[in-house]
Formats: sequence, structure tokens, C-alpha cells
Amino acid sequence: MRETFEGSTDFTVGLEEEFALIDPETLLLVPRFDELRSAGQADPVLAGSIAGELISSEIEIRSGAGADAGDARRRQQEVRRRLFALARERGIALGSTGTHALSDYREQHIIDTEHYRRVEEGLKYVAWRNNTFSVHVHVGVRGADRAVRVCDRLRPVLPILLAVSANSPYTDGQDSGLHSGRSQTFTKSFPRCGVPDAFGGWAAWAEYVDLLVRTGSIVEFTQLWWSVRPHHDFGTVEVRICDAQTTAREADALAELIVACVRRAAAEVDAGETPPDLPGRLIEENVWRAIRYGLDGSLLDLEAERVEEFPADEVVDRLNAWTGADFVLPDRNGAQRQRALIDTGATPAEVYAECVRETQATYSEETVR
Repeated sequence: MRETFEGSTDFTVGLEEEFALIDPETLLLVPRFDELRSAGQADPVLAGSIAGELISSEIEIRSGAGADAGDARRRQQEVRRRLFALARERGIALGSTGTHALSDYREQHIIDTEHYRRVEEGLKYVAWRNNTFSVHVHVGVRGADRAVRVCDRLRPVLPILLAVSANSPYTDGQDSGLHSGRSQTFTKSFPRCGVPDAFGGWAAWAEYVDLLVRTGSIVEFTQLWWSVRPHHDFGTVEVRICDAQTTAREADALAELIVACVRRAAAEVDAGETPPDLPGRLIEENVWRAIRYGLDGSLLDLEAERVEEFPADEVVDRLNAWTGADFVLPDRNGAQRQRALIDTGATPAEVYAECVRETQATYSEETVR
């Protein structure tokens, strides 16, 4: 495991995006993953990019390792274009929100792979209930100790990224009152999930993983569903806290923002700066605020000398200042746009239909550049 990180290349980027498979007319989830995966085998790009993700009405696409964020984005744009075209040919629409607004989780089916059979057997209801969709960003970090310390530094950043990406007000076909129902359903239910402890270096991390394997708690490290983790197979830091994004522009900007955060964290580690010694209970307070209110509420400034609230809609400016980047996101994120429709009296079906329209218009028609 350590060797993978010692041979890794700094700041390569890989993207993973999860989409709902839906009936274009009813907008309900449809169990057609196997069909799409089989059809995709004839496409030289899709054959290596499609993956299953828990339920048969969900599909994941992966960019593979890009040299940087721009390269990964271009790779993923091509995969998206081909996937959306293939789905359209087969009468399948794709949705991209953190949860599905309409379908009953009890009507979905776990895909038949060894990994997900193990997940279902180990988690039962927790797995059945998890009809959620997200975006994961992998960033190459050379050095095992360095990768763990980058994860440590990112702990207080995770709730901020969740607030930016919040895009799932619906759970179980109703308005949950939350901005990220996905996080409440997944992050707050799965074991070994959410914001991890600070480990300080590879030895403590490896000792923890070995303990879990030795005691039969896990079989493989991917059963650590933390919102940030060192990925043993790829030699990356994987950020996993964000909801799926309704538009391609938002997904691309969010990925670049995450990469900038990882680069900044690595720079601080390289400079010998000590990550803020923050108890999990304070970071979790911000996670809850992000779940409940997203960008409409307030967060705690955990790195100030005295912890105070600040308006959550300042987070992009704060992240830009910290990373030195200049990212521009829409005035309202996905949850805010959905909530604006809810406030007008729109039904879940009407809100979700608008989301699907945005997704179809932006992911399938984008120009690869």
C-alpha cells in the first residue's frame, strides 16, 4: 500500500460521477445498468469508463487518470458525451442530483457483484436505503505520510465543500427540509463514514486499517467510506463528500475547486505547517449546518482565533482566497434552485423534471475542449 503512494505522481486527477437511470416519461428510476454496461462494451472509451455503483438504476463513469484537472475534465467530457448518446439511443434518461426525488428505495435492486453482495450482506437496510448519487475527485499525492497529512488538513474543508455542492432536498419522495438529503442518508448512516480522525502519518493509518481487517470489521479498505481518504489502489487523495451536480459546468468547477484545495493542503504539509488541531465534534457541527442549510445558512469559522459564525454564501470567496484560485460558480447551487421551485409550490415531479432538463442540456451537449 505504501509503495503505491511512494510511486504516485503529484496532482494527477481522476473524476468519478454517478447518474440516475430514469424513464424519460415518468422520470422514475429504471434498473437498466447491466444493459447500458453491456452496450458500452462496443465503445472503446465507455468500455473502460463505466462502473456499477450499488443499485441497478445507477451508473458511474470514470475519467481515468488525467495529467491535471484540465486533462481529466476533457476526458470526462468525452465519456459523458458518449454515455448520454448511448442512453438516449436506448430510451434512457440520466439524472444528476444527490438523491432521486420520486422513486421508492424499496423497489431498487443491489447489483450482482462480489463487492456489492458483501456490502449488502454487511449493511442490510443501510445499504438498501442508500439510493444516492455523488461526485468523487481523486488527486495524486506522492508519499504515503504526505497523503495522510493532506487528508488531515482537509478535514475542516470538507463541510465547506458539502455546502457548495448541496443538491438533494428530497428523500423518500418528499421535501426533507434539508439541502443535502444524500449526506443524511449516506454519510450519517454508513459505518466508517463522514469526517475521519486525524492520523498524522501513514503508520497510524495503516495500523487502523490492519486492525479492522484483523478483527473482521472490513475485508477491503474501500469499506472505509470516509469523506476523504488515501486511496490505496491509485495513490491518490480521494474527496468523496459532494453531491452529484445538476449541470456539467457545476461539476467541472467543483472538481477544479477540490483539486485546488488538495494542492493547497499539500503545499502546507510541504512547508511543515501543522494542520489545525480540531476536534471532530466541531467539524461535525459544520457538516450538519451544510446538510441542513447549505449555502443559505451559516458555518463556523473553525480556524479563527475565536470560533464565530459566518454566512455560508461566503465560502467560495474564502476557498478562492485560501487556494489562490478564482473559481466562479452559479449564484445559486443545485439545492437553492430546487428550493426556489419548491417555494413556488412545484411538486417533486416538476422540480425533478427541471433538474433532468438541465442535466440533459449541459452534460450531453457540451463541447470537449
